[in-house]
Amino acid sequence: MMALFSSGRVVDIILVFVFIEAVFIAVHRGKTGRGVRLREVASGMLAGVFLLLALRCALVDERWPWIAVWLLAALIAHLSDLAGRRTR
Repeated sequence: MMALFSSGRVVDIILVFVFIEAVFIAVHRGKTGRGVRLREVASGMLAGVFLLLALRCALVDERWPWIAVWLLAALIAHLSDLAGRRTR
Protein backbone atom coordinates (compact mmCIF):
# COMPACT_ATOMS: atom_id res chain seq x y z
CA MET A 1 0.00 0.00 0.00
CA MET A 2 2.87 2.34 0.77
CA ALA A 3 4.28 1.84 -2.73
CA LEU A 4 0.90 2.77 -4.20
CA PHE A 5 1.09 6.16 -2.51
CA SER A 6 4.82 6.84 -2.79
CA SER A 7 4.76 6.16 -6.54
CA GLY A 8 1.69 8.34 -7.10
CA ARG A 9 -0.19 5.41 -8.65
CA VAL A 10 -3.08 5.95 -6.25
CA VAL A 11 -3.77 9.24 -8.05
CA ASP A 12 -3.61 7.49 -11.42
CA ILE A 13 -6.27 5.05 -10.25
CA ILE A 14 -8.51 7.88 -9.04
CA LEU A 15 -8.05 9.70 -12.36
CA VAL A 16 -9.26 6.59 -14.19
CA PHE A 17 -12.41 6.62 -12.07
CA VAL A 18 -12.95 10.32 -12.81
CA PHE A 19 -12.65 9.56 -16.53
CA ILE A 20 -15.12 6.66 -16.22
CA GLU A 21 -17.52 8.99 -14.39
CA ALA A 22 -17.29 11.58 -17.20
CA VAL A 23 -17.94 8.90 -19.83
CA PHE A 24 -20.89 7.57 -17.83
CA ILE A 25 -22.39 11.07 -17.52
CA ALA A 26 -22.04 11.69 -21.26
CA VAL A 27 -23.40 8.27 -22.29
CA HIS A 28 -26.30 8.42 -19.84
CA ARG A 29 -27.29 11.88 -21.04
CA GLY A 30 -26.94 10.81 -24.67
CA LYS A 31 -29.11 7.71 -24.26
CA THR A 32 -31.81 9.06 -21.96
CA GLY A 33 -31.72 12.81 -22.48
CA ARG A 34 -31.87 13.08 -18.68
CA GLY A 35 -29.31 13.97 -16.06
CA VAL A 36 -26.70 16.67 -16.07
CA ARG A 37 -24.82 17.72 -19.17
CA LEU A 38 -21.14 16.95 -19.12
CA ARG A 39 -20.55 20.60 -20.01
CA GLU A 40 -22.26 21.63 -16.76
CA VAL A 41 -19.90 19.61 -14.58
CA ALA A 42 -16.75 19.59 -16.74
CA SER A 43 -15.03 22.60 -15.18
CA GLY A 44 -15.70 21.30 -11.67
CA MET A 45 -14.36 17.90 -12.63
CA LEU A 46 -11.38 19.54 -14.30
CA ALA A 47 -10.60 21.46 -11.11
CA GLY A 48 -10.59 18.16 -9.26
CA VAL A 49 -8.33 16.58 -11.86
CA PHE A 50 -5.86 19.44 -11.52
CA LEU A 51 -5.88 19.09 -7.73
CA LEU A 52 -5.20 15.38 -8.12
CA LEU A 53 -2.27 16.13 -10.42
CA ALA A 54 -0.88 18.55 -7.83
CA LEU A 55 -1.23 15.82 -5.22
CA ARG A 56 0.55 13.36 -7.49
CA CYS A 57 3.44 15.79 -7.92
CA ALA A 58 3.67 16.21 -4.15
CA LEU A 59 3.61 12.45 -3.56
CA VAL A 60 6.48 11.78 -5.97
CA ASP A 61 8.55 14.74 -4.71
CA GLU A 62 8.26 16.71 -7.92
CA ARG A 63 9.73 20.20 -7.94
CA TRP A 64 7.45 22.80 -6.35
CA PRO A 65 6.79 24.84 -9.53
CA TRP A 66 4.89 21.88 -11.00
CA ILE A 67 2.70 21.72 -7.92
CA ALA A 68 2.08 25.44 -8.22
CA VAL A 69 1.16 25.12 -11.91
CA TRP A 70 -1.45 22.44 -11.18
CA LEU A 71 -2.85 24.41 -8.25
CA LEU A 72 -3.15 27.52 -10.41
CA ALA A 73 -4.88 25.48 -13.12
CA ALA A 74 -7.30 24.15 -10.48
CA LEU A 75 -8.05 27.69 -9.34
CA ILE A 76 -8.78 28.82 -12.89
CA ALA A 77 -11.04 25.83 -13.52
CA HIS A 78 -12.81 26.42 -10.21
CA LEU A 79 -13.40 30.09 -10.99
CA SER A 80 -14.70 29.08 -14.43
CA ASP A 81 -17.09 26.66 -12.74
CA LEU A 82 -18.32 29.37 -10.39
CA ALA A 83 -18.82 31.79 -13.26
CA GLY A 84 -20.76 29.16 -15.18
CA ARG A 85 -23.01 28.49 -12.21
CA ARG A 86 -23.66 32.18 -11.77
CA THR A 87 -24.92 32.55 -15.32
CA ARG A 88 -27.25 29.52 -15.09
